[in-house]
Amino acid sequence: MARVDTVTGSYTAGTEVAPAGPAHEHFATGDALYLQVVPTPVESEDTQDLVTGIRDADAPFEIMVGGLAAVTIDGNDALMSWLPYSLAALGVCMVILLFLLTGSLVLPFLALLLSGLSLTATFGALVWIFQDGHLNGLFGGFTVTGSLPGTIPVMLFAVAFGLAMDYQVFMLSRIREEYERTGSGPTAVAVGLERIGRIVTAAAILISIVFLAFLLSEITLMKAFGVGLPLAVLLDATLIRGAMLPAMMKLLGRATWWAPEPLRRLHQRFGLREGDDAAAAADELAGVR
Repeated sequence: MARVDTVTGSYTAGTEVAPAGPAHEHFATGDALYLQVVPTPVESEDTQDLVTGIRDADAPFEIMVGGLAAVTIDGNDALMSWLPYSLAALGVCMVILLFLLTGSLVLPFLALLLSGLSLTATFGALVWIFQDGHLNGLFGGFTVTGSLPGTIPVMLFAVAFGLAMDYQVFMLSRIREEYERTGSGPTAVAVGLERIGRIVTAAAILISIVFLAFLLSEITLMKAFGVGLPLAVLLDATLIRGAMLPAMMKLLGRATWWAPEPLRRLHQRFGLREGDDAAAAADELAGVR
């Protein structure tokens, strides 16, 4: 804490550093008394501890704290309180959608796991660059505060995860078509990657170029998006979708397409397919199994 201003003057560490003057008169209004606590940088841990300490102070009256530091804490608390529900709803929706698309109960969870893996790598890079201050000069300079605003990982997750699912639907739908046609998992993965992999990679590169334009901003928040979003998209479209997902599907073999019999019948009736030919192939394959 750097200084406290109130109606009686300004104080540092309990010692008066400036007597009361005209600039201090507005701290007393009606039956209320205001104190202005001038902290160290807003994003620092000491400043946030200071806000919490003031709010928890024992006093015979209600203590209310405002300012940027308090808004930051309240915003982070609001995000964290709803985050588990948001993640649960998102996960359930994605599992249902991918099951209707693939007919597998294994693939949706595998896809979610790999998407989370690429995002954690992206978050680690953001911490290393923007929180720890590495590569400052490479990205046009930014203020290092020792922390990241809570809105950055949440918003980046929402955009990057949505794009990852978009690419995933393209790729898995093509692989599923080949699997329904041939009944061979390795062939389906190889043909699906051959026919859709380049399109997915090209789309990821194009949208990453758009995101890189954020680096021209002088705002650290925008620079973080300019680094994080291209990194997440390119990792997901190349390393995850182009290497790790096919490798896992190869290792799992036929188990990749496993689903209990009731869910398999449900998919035969309500599953998402391209047309009648794909539906007929799926019914024929289900009969073979």
